[in-house]
This record gives sequence, C-alpha cells and structure tokens, in this order.
Amino acid sequence: MNKNGPIIIIEDDRDDKEILMEVFKKLDYSNEIIFFLQSEKALAYLNESETVPFLILSDINMPRLNGLELKKKIHTDAALQVKCIPYLFFTTSASKDSVVEAYSMSAQGFFIKETSMAELEKTIFIMVEYWKRCHSPHQYEA
Repeated sequence: MNKNGPIIIIEDDRDDKEILMEVFKKLDYSNEIIFFLQSEKALAYLNESETVPFLILSDINMPRLNGLELKKKIHTDAALQVKCIPYLFFTTSASKDSVVEAYSMSAQGFFIKETSMAELEKTIFIMVEYWKRCHSPHQYEA
C-alpha cells in the first residue's frame, strides 16, 4: 500500500462525482484523486500504470463491468494483488448477497454513501484515516 499514492474513485454518476470531489477538497488530503466513470478504464489504469494507488473506492452499480466484477478481476490478478491496494465498496445501497460477495473476494470495506454532506464527509474521513494508519507489507521493503 502506497499511502502517498492516488485515491482511485470509480463512480459512474456525475452528480456523485461532483459531491465526492467537494468532500475530498474540503478534507484536503495530499493524495491525488483520480476519478473513473467506467470500471474498464480503471482496470486499464491499474494494469498499465507504474503508480501504486493508496485506495480504491468503487461503486457497485455500473454499466458493463460492475464493481463486484471489477473486484473479482483484481482479486484474481496476481500482479494487481501484490500491489496491496485496499478496495472499498462505496455505494448507494446494499443487499446481503452483495456484501457477502464483496467480502468473499477480500474487499476491505463496504460502505453506504451517506445522504448528508456532514455524514458523507465523516465516512470518507474515517475510511482514509484508517488506511493512513494501517501497516502493509510494502512499508517493510527496502
């Protein structure tokens, strides 16, 4: 995990994207925020870029390749697994099946998007701060 790497947000709803941009701007993290409207483009970035992201925040309900399908592709790709990128689902609703499926693929979190700005800000703050404090194998490499 690269704590200084970018935070990848995969979100196909443009309104949610704008709201998240506002929240991250207010929280003022030094990490670059990279948005992808399509899961396929996020996957291509993860495979092609030398940069190791800090976190991935992914919606579930997206066209073509949904968030669960994307997580499965990352989970079964040895080159991406070794990057130790925390993958958090951040979606508008949850079902027992989607939560079970997410955790069966080693998702590191499943969060519902809050409806108030204050609660949304608090949730994002908690997510980012948790992972900023968390240790990973990459911290011990020479």
